[in-house]
Amino acid sequence: MITCVVTYTIDPSRIDAFEEFARAWMALVDRHGGTHHGYFLPSEGASDQALALFSFPSLADYETYRQRFGVDPEFIAADRIRDSSGCVLRYERTFMRPLLPGVNPLPD
Repeated sequence: MITCVVTYTIDPSRIDAFEEFARAWMALVDRHGGTHHGYFLPSEGASDQALALFSFPSLADYETYRQRFGVDPEFIAADRIRDSSGCVLRYERTFMRPLLPGVNPLPD
């Protein structure tokens, strides 16, 4: 399993647009083989940082999902929310492997 962690710098005055963008991407990840763990939005402290976490069974599965970017109309529409509203100022993507309670990720 591979988990993608996306760190966003957002425009706090456009949080409603960011939430619309986030809902669209949660549905797309889930529909295309991944598991979305949610978006985590500003609450207290820094008001311009948000996170998204989602997992795919493998990097190859993630790459299959990524092939839809810029091609699939639903993916284009989701990105249009971000682009037209200016709710995302920048983002950074990091891949991690989860260490979960009761799960041994290494073979015996």
